[in-house]
Amino acid sequence: MPSILSISSHLRNAVNNEAAIAIGKAGNVRDKRSYRRIMICAPGSGSGKTLITCALLRLLLRKGYSPASFKCGPDYIDPMFHRTVLGIPSRNLDLFLAGREGVLGSLEKGLAGRDFGILEGVMGFFDGSSAAGTEGSSYEISCVTDTPALLVVNTKGMSNSIIPLVKGFCEYGEKKRIKGVILNNISPSIAGDISKKVMEETGIPVIAALPAMKDAGLQSRHLGLVLPNEIPDLLRIIDRVADELEKTLDADKLLSIAESAGKLADNLQEEKRPAENFAGGTALNAKTSAPPEGAKPIRIGVARDAAFCFYYEDNFELLQALGAELVYFSPLKDEKIPEVDKLIFGGGYPELYAKELSENTSMRQSIKAAADAGLPILAECGGFLYLLESIKDPDGNEYEMAKVLTGTSQMRDKLSHFGYVIITKNGENPYLKEDEEIRGHEFHYYEATEEGDTCLVKKPSGKRSWMGYRTYKNVFAGFAHLYYPSCETFIKRFLDA
Repeated sequence: MPSILSISSHLRNAVNNEAAIAIGKAGNVRDKRSYRRIMICAPGSGSGKTLITCALLRLLLRKGYSPASFKCGPDYIDPMFHRTVLGIPSRNLDLFLAGREGVLGSLEKGLAGRDFGILEGVMGFFDGSSAAGTEGSSYEISCVTDTPALLVVNTKGMSNSIIPLVKGFCEYGEKKRIKGVILNNISPSIAGDISKKVMEETGIPVIAALPAMKDAGLQSRHLGLVLPNEIPDLLRIIDRVADELEKTLDADKLLSIAESAGKLADNLQEEKRPAENFAGGTALNAKTSAPPEGAKPIRIGVARDAAFCFYYEDNFELLQALGAELVYFSPLKDEKIPEVDKLIFGGGYPELYAKELSENTSMRQSIKAAADAGLPILAECGGFLYLLESIKDPDGNEYEMAKVLTGTSQMRDKLSHFGYVIITKNGENPYLKEDEEIRGHEFHYYEATEEGDTCLVKKPSGKRSWMGYRTYKNVFAGFAHLYYPSCETFIKRFLDA
C-alpha cells in the first residue's frame, strides 16, 4: 500500500480540479466549502477510535498538513486527546444539543483554514439516543454532514468472523456511509487474507491493518478514558501507533475517501428533516447579537485545571461573541480567584484532587466571599460538588470544599444519571425563565445530599424527570453540563447579572 508520504503529490496534482485545494503557507483552503474530511467510527466503544484518530492526526501533522478534529456527541475527554496532538481545540458535533444547523456551523468553523478534518464517532456507529433508533448517532452525523466513514474493527479473538461483522455494518442503514475499514489488533499473518475477503464480500477496501501493540492502549476510569495529562509519554505512545499505522496505510485511498465528502454549503441549503427531539440549538453566530461597539469586555473567570476541565468549545465562543473575556484560573494552584465579573466552574474530577482543593484554603475563602457578595456564578457537575460543604473521595475520605452551598457529596457504585436532558424553570432563579429550556448532558457517579428543586430536569422522551439545581444569590449550580447556544437568553442574563 502507498505510504502517507504520497499524499502531498496527489494534492498538488489536484490543484486544477474544480473542487481542488489552494495550497499556501497559511494552509489549504478548499473552494465552495468542500472541506476534505472523514469520520472514524466503530461497531462499539473500546474499538480504538480515539487512539487511531490521534495517530492519523499525528501522521497528517508530520507531513505538513493542518488537520482539524471533532468529536461526535457530548464527550469531553476524547477532545482533550485530540487537543494534546494538535495544540488547538477539538469541537463537539452533537445533534441534540446543537441541532442540524449548529452541527454544520461548528464543523465549518473548525475546518476554516485547515486542510483535513477528522471526526471521531461516539459509541457504536448506529447507536443513538434511544436503544432502538439512530437519532443523534455517529451515523446520523455522517449523513447530516455528508462525511464518509472509516470503520475501525477491533479484531481481537476473531478471524473469519470479521467478514460478516464488517458486511453487516457496511450494508445497514438507508445511506451507505462506510467507505473504508481499519482492522485493529489484527495478526499480520492473516491481515492480507482478511483484507482481500472484506473487499470481495463488501466492495469496501481495508485501508490499514494495525497489529496488537504492547503498552499502547489508553486506560479508562468511571467517566471514560483517563485524562491526557495522567498518561506518561502520551505523545510517544501516539507516535508509536502512528509509525505502525503508516506501514500499511493506503494513503491514496484515504485521500480519495476524504475528497468524496460533500460540500457543507449544499447541506446547509437542504430542507431540515422533522424536528422531533433533535431540533434544539442554534448555529453559532447565526443569531448571536454582538455587544455594542466599544463596550467594556465582561471578564469571566473560568476554573480550568486538572480538577475542572470539561468544557464545550462552542460555549466559550458564544461567551466571547457576546463580549466576554475569558480569564482562566486554577482552584488547585492559585491563591485566590482573579479580578473578574463572573465565575464559571465546569465539570471534571474534583474527587481525585479533593485533598489538594481542600488544602487551598485561601482559594476556597475567596470563592465563598465572592458568592456572598453576589458575584454571578455558574457551576456544573464537578463544579457544583466543589461549591458544596464537603466531598468524599472514592476512598471515602471527606474533605472541606468551598461551602458556598449547604450539603455534601459522595460517590455511588453506579451512574446516578446518564444521557441528554432538557432543563426548564421550576422555581425562582436569576437566569432561566418561564417557557425557556436549555439542553445539556449528565454523566456522573456522584450524588449530593441536596440537589435542589430550582429546575425540572427531564429526558428528551419525556418519560423520566426529576428536580435539580441549587441557587444562592446569583449562584446557579447543578449536575448537567449545559450547552449555552441552546438557550442564548440564559447566558445573556448571566452576562448582564
